[in-house]
Parts: sequence; C-alpha cells; structure tokens
Amino acid sequence: MEEQSQSNRKLTLKLLMAVVAMFGFGFALVPLYDVMCDTLGINGKTNTESVLQPQGMVPDESRSIRVEFMAHRNHDMPWSFEPKQAFMQVHPGQVIQTAFLAKNLSDRDIVGQAVPSVSPGLGASYFNKIECFCFNQQPLAGKAQAEMPLIFYIEPDIPDSIHTLTLSYTLYDITQKADPVAKVASVSQARLNAQPQGANQ
Repeated sequence: MEEQSQSNRKLTLKLLMAVVAMFGFGFALVPLYDVMCDTLGINGKTNTESVLQPQGMVPDESRSIRVEFMAHRNHDMPWSFEPKQAFMQVHPGQVIQTAFLAKNLSDRDIVGQAVPSVSPGLGASYFNKIECFCFNQQPLAGKAQAEMPLIFYIEPDIPDSIHTLTLSYTLYDITQKADPVAKVASVSQARLNAQPQGANQ
C-alpha cells in the first residue's frame, strides 16, 4: 500500500513538472516568435517608427508593384474606415503619398489606434513608411471625420518574385488606455467642431 502511495506521489510530481515545463515553453514561444519574425521578416510587421526620406534613391521604372490597401475595424470600433485608394501601381524606390479616411459615427470622443501589416510577410522588410497615422494615437470627436496621411516607399532591391503587396490596417478603440495628451486633443477638437461658424472670425 505504501509502495502504491509513493508511486502515486512520484507520478503526480512528474505530471506537475510536465505542466510547469509546458507552461514555461508556451510563455517563451511569444518572445521567441517575435525575435524570429523580426529577424526573418516573415510575419508582415512593418516599421513602427518613421524612416527618413531616402536621398538620391532612383525609382526602378522598369518594374512596378501593385500595392493594395485594406482597412478593418475591431468589432467595438464605431468608426467608418477606408483607404482613399483601393490600390496603386508603384515603382520600387518611388515615394508615394496617399491617405485613409476615418469618421467617428458615434456621439462620443474616441481615440483610435491603427495596427498595420503587410503581406506577403517577406515584403514587409522592403516596405518603409516615412509618415503614417499608425505611428500615433488618433483622437476623433463625435461625428467628426479626418483624412489620415500615409507616405511610403518600397526598397528597390525587393525580390523580383514579389509582384503585389497588401497593406492592411486594423483599427482599435483605445480610448480607455489612451495617452492623456491624445484625450485632451480629442476634447479640444470636439469643442472646435461644436462652435458656430464664424465664431473665430
């Protein structure tokens, strides 16, 4: 009986250790995945900070890449959100300016945050944003609308196998977690929109 009890204790201990090991492995997978993806550029992540406009870079007019723009909203985001253009043909090395259009359909001030991705993932490391609304929180007063700018270029050495890039943004409501400065900007914007026309003249 005592042998059986000892055997059960050993088995229980082994199972507990296995659970702890699996939990630790799962927890470690996230940073390992991020490091691997950042190194290989396979997950569609684009630059999270602006890059300088390249000096002396010559567009490769011998080829063009179709860049498609997509806009998605998180289920609890009461905005309309769409690209100004659905797609465009871009020469590698060419600096392109476009925009996304947003409108707050609710009556309350909301701060949004757009998260970008590029597919295929291999192309993400060749897609550089000089200016992007995704770098900052986007405050928008109730019923207000905004044109949010995007300036980018594709590096000339992008592989010849890539003919199409899809830039996709998902928009989230981050009002509760927003930077206080963004919230103040949103309130100020709401007050300006509420003023009668000619009040500032």
